[in-house]
Amino acid sequence: MSLGFTVNEVLLMAERIERNGAAFYRAAASNTDRPVLKARLEELAAMEDAHREVFTAMAEELASADPTGGPATPTDEAAAYLRAMADAAVFDDGLDPEALAAKMTSGEELLRTAIHIEKETILFYLGLRDFVVGADGRERLDRVLREEMEHVSLLKRQLTALE
Repeated sequence: MSLGFTVNEVLLMAERIERNGAAFYRAAASNTDRPVLKARLEELAAMEDAHREVFTAMAEELASADPTGGPATPTDEAAAYLRAMADAAVFDDGLDPEALAAKMTSGEELLRTAIHIEKETILFYLGLRDFVVGADGRERLDRVLREEMEHVSLLKRQLTALE
């Protein structure tokens, strides 16, 4: 199976996911009049910025170690999975995170959407694990994965508080 992209390109997809996530949370924060929710969304935006920096650093390190972008050597199943996840709407290049946040009519809708996006992100990163080589790279990805899972828990607690 031809993967169609390099490891570096996959890392850049992850970087874009995090950039979109931060933009979504910032736009959502500016659209809410609830101080606690606003603070939580701004906190999540900052966390997404930190995750983007992790993937940016990983991509830069890979580019300096291997100018070809790194070999794509996962199993056929992992490659097919990652391709399917990359094709999902949440990772679409045309995604406008600010417009998505602006469409949210309630805090509950916003939080449910954010939980869905975080879950999709986790699924993508689980597939990414087969692409990341070296203990350091896996450790950094696993740390981001744990933090994304914490985002789901945090958002769920916020949703419960609203209900």
